[in-house]
Amino acid sequence: MANRSRKLTPKASKLNKPHAGAMKRIAKKPQKKLKRRSWLSSMLAMSTTGCAYAILLSSASLIMAFAWISVLFIFNPDQVSWLNKILPTWAQIPLGKHERPQTLKQIQLNLSKENKIFGETLPLHQDAKDSFLLPVFQQRANCQSDCKQLVELRVYQPSEELEFKSQSENYYYLVTQLSVTEAEESFIISPLLDGTSEPEDISISLPLTKVQRFDGGTPLSGVWFNLHGQRQQGTGAIAYGDIVYYNPERTNLLQMLSWTSPNGQLPKWQQVTGDGTKELVVDQTIGLEPYLQVYQVKPLKLFLKPIQLEAITLQSPALKDSAYQNALSIARSGLWTPAFEWLKFIKKQRKGVLPAEAQAQMDLIRLHSQLTKTQADKNWASPSQEVLADLIDGRWGKALQVFEASPHNAQEITTLLKADKKRLWNRTAAALRVNPNRLEVQAWFALILAVQQGEEHANSWLKAQPKITKDNFAYIQSLLARLNNQGTSQISSTHPSQIVGTVQLITQVTSTEWLQPNSPANLKLTDNQVWYQVEVSAFHDGKRWLNSPFENLNPPKTDAAKFFWKTLGITSDPEIQIVVWLPNGEQKITIAAIKAVQLRGKVLRLLAAGPKTPENQNDVLQPKPLALTNAALEWVQPSPITLQELHQQNPQGVKVMLSTVWQSLQQSGEISAGTIPSFEQMQEKLGDWPVQVIDLTNNAKPEIILTISVAAIASLNQPTSGIQRKNTEQHRDRTIILSDRNEVIYTDFTGNYFQRLSAIAKLSGVKSLALLVENAHNYSLRRWSEKNQRFE
Repeated sequence: MANRSRKLTPKASKLNKPHAGAMKRIAKKPQKKLKRRSWLSSMLAMSTTGCAYAILLSSASLIMAFAWISVLFIFNPDQVSWLNKILPTWAQIPLGKHERPQTLKQIQLNLSKENKIFGETLPLHQDAKDSFLLPVFQQRANCQSDCKQLVELRVYQPSEELEFKSQSENYYYLVTQLSVTEAEESFIISPLLDGTSEPEDISISLPLTKVQRFDGGTPLSGVWFNLHGQRQQGTGAIAYGDIVYYNPERTNLLQMLSWTSPNGQLPKWQQVTGDGTKELVVDQTIGLEPYLQVYQVKPLKLFLKPIQLEAITLQSPALKDSAYQNALSIARSGLWTPAFEWLKFIKKQRKGVLPAEAQAQMDLIRLHSQLTKTQADKNWASPSQEVLADLIDGRWGKALQVFEASPHNAQEITTLLKADKKRLWNRTAAALRVNPNRLEVQAWFALILAVQQGEEHANSWLKAQPKITKDNFAYIQSLLARLNNQGTSQISSTHPSQIVGTVQLITQVTSTEWLQPNSPANLKLTDNQVWYQVEVSAFHDGKRWLNSPFENLNPPKTDAAKFFWKTLGITSDPEIQIVVWLPNGEQKITIAAIKAVQLRGKVLRLLAAGPKTPENQNDVLQPKPLALTNAALEWVQPSPITLQELHQQNPQGVKVMLSTVWQSLQQSGEISAGTIPSFEQMQEKLGDWPVQVIDLTNNAKPEIILTISVAAIASLNQPTSGIQRKNTEQHRDRTIILSDRNEVIYTDFTGNYFQRLSAIAKLSGVKSLALLVENAHNYSLRRWSEKNQRFE
């Protein structure tokens, strides 16, 4: 095959070699055809290239579009939600981290399905249709008061998608939420505990029940909220709660601070340090003892929490200066005004300039000083209260003048010093550390030492003072002698005064008609004081409660005043509160001091001096003026619900209860007699009436308290008949209490139209709760009798 190939090669070369003439013909004939073919080829090539470019550009556009949609889908899937309109159900685009936006009605409906209660929306901007905060509540199980508990905060923002903006209703996205926990009772009552008290081992959690937005002058661009609740304590209430901040830049809610206020005051934003930004002030004042916590907004290097609330404290002095440190030391002991005066002098020495931290500490002390000055400038009815206000403000000399004014004053002040739990001791000790030779401070230190540890300790301490003069020693000895002359140990009582009664203003007092421990001292008033006569309804003698009329009070013929002072507990607590209700329903409380006692027949009266209260002018719409000591009662206030809400919890019980109530009102003549309406008819008329549920008979089963207004009674009657006339004579709400067996166990609908249930109270040493009932001339405390099955 190889040789054969080589033989054929020369022939092939001949065949492939063109003839010369043929070459000439070819060169002449096909010129036109070649040109035509070249043009067609060019056109065809250009057409093909254009189509390729068009296809390429279209593909690139589609790729870019799909890429952009993919980016939106990854980072904000809501922006491509419009595609769901043209996609089949199986190909729907999920909306990523967000739920589908909802209307406010849909949000509320979903919460109801989860057995949660939606609160009132709070706008985060001026327009309520923009972002808002929604409080979420839950009903507490086995609850008698404060039953609606705050469990969550939610922030919603309006949807910006065209799909939802074109709708008639606004649609919202849930952008952030914050769980809300209960407050520990041990934390709530912590300001009330002194250094010797310890919290109970069992801690109870108390709910937050309200949400309030801070408006006006709050720092930063976000929104501040106060979540709070209340706990009853004696005749007042402790307020407590959390401070929450909404950060619009991070769209998150931050729990910033937990707070408690024993005097029931809510926190407020206030200009304290003068740096242009307001501070948050929490008032923890107890009685005359001021204590304010002030928090500044400080930056944090955290992405999700860029700020914090930082308290201004006096623990670490901002200046390394001995005088400055001494000023802070006496401020920490409670001598606010002397400390502030000292700091003003230091600032003047520094030409009016202090570092920011030192200025903040000075402003905190100034704030407290303003309170103690105001208290010390008041006219006090009680010498002990006047001395206490003076000593808290560092007015040592003025307090000594009150002590020396009369034997009665010395006796009251001795009682005050004996009951003092280190607050006056700490102040005098701090003042002596700064200036150990000041006579007035030495005198008060010796008096406190003598009362609490005995006169021997006081004399030993005085003799040990290196720079005390003979005159000063003799002067303090004379003050100590005033303590011995009072015989206070013979009058001492071991229980606080717990007294309840009716009070009236009197203009004339005859000293001989009243018993006083320091008789025959004259009864005199100071400026702006008036006399109050208290008719005692009930009091605790240290063992049990006694009620008027007082048939078994047998004071000794000698020292009868001391008997009453000890029995009534006035020795340890001579103050009494005068409570008056104004025409607008506001409650006004004035503090008076018990000066004397009187027993005539079976009626026990007290004589008290204090500032004049507004008169209620015997208005039948208002309760009678009430007198009670601080430890007498602890008010119990169950949260009201409607009969309709109670029916949802106990349908069968409410059906029976409504029939009982209707029959009771018919029997009392408040509504016309006749056939009892059907349950549906009664529910329609009575469904909105408020009720309270609480155990009053100590059987672990709650009673139902139904409060009925005049308008509610009138709505059940026709305007004809004499019943309408009778209703118009009664202007105040009245009460019916039904037992767990739906029997009426208390009613204001009796022949005595002046009887009214005023309050429910807890008495010391008594298991069951008591009813404070207002009668025609006085008040009475009624407790449940297990034996007689009634309040008596």
